[in-house]
Amino acid sequence: MAEAPPYAATSVDVVRLPEGRTEADAVAVEEPLEIRIAGEPLAVTMRTPGHDEELALGFCISEGIPATSAALPADLAANTVDVEAPAFDRARVQRSFYTSSSCGVCGKGALEAVAVEAARVESRLTVPAALVAELPGRLRQPAFEATGGLHATGLFDSAGELVCLREDVGRHNALDKVVGWAFLQRRLPLLDSILCVSGRLSFELVQKAAVAGCPLLVAVGAPSSLAVELARDRRITLCGFVRGGRVNVYTEPWRVTT
Repeated sequence: MAEAPPYAATSVDVVRLPEGRTEADAVAVEEPLEIRIAGEPLAVTMRTPGHDEELALGFCISEGIPATSAALPADLAANTVDVEAPAFDRARVQRSFYTSSSCGVCGKGALEAVAVEAARVESRLTVPAALVAELPGRLRQPAFEATGGLHATGLFDSAGELVCLREDVGRHNALDKVVGWAFLQRRLPLLDSILCVSGRLSFELVQKAAVAGCPLLVAVGAPSSLAVELARDRRITLCGFVRGGRVNVYTEPWRVTT
């Protein structure tokens, strides 16, 4: 079994039934992180510790906040991260949080909010279907293998080489960490890249991919109806149920060649 990074897993006692024996088991760490801008709290997310600066930057970028840098406090136990950003419309961002966290409130309003923050993805990237089918298997997930409790997002280049992988208890956090890494590496927008996630495809993940300018989003699981609608509107190729050599392409199928 793979060894998880020490910040991502902790040991607890578990009773194995029906044998009734007690053993130590590794579980994923989940702790709150308060994201601050200019010292003022903006949001709190439940995350797996590690790569917190990337998480904060990716979160802000996904919400249309023009973040420039992020820093951790001297006391890491404080579970805070400070982001530097010029003036922005805090009220608009708070409305966006409400829309994205209230799943059935107003899908149309959510789509309009994303349209303001993310241009349609104009990328001519094409990828063979056989390569797309292999991507989930290329996600190296040591923390998941140790705990069974984390999601993963991998960033691949056009040839299918893994360039960044992040794990987290929240699938949206894992993607934010990758986007934050890409920002720090000056790789945004991700016009010639592929994002692959280990779970299902929600509206929120498609929104983050759109803001990052990624043309191809791949998942092991299923997309939601709003995820498909947003991907179609943003011209993102959405691939779901990528497993066992099969690929379901829901939008912009011309990017996946056979």
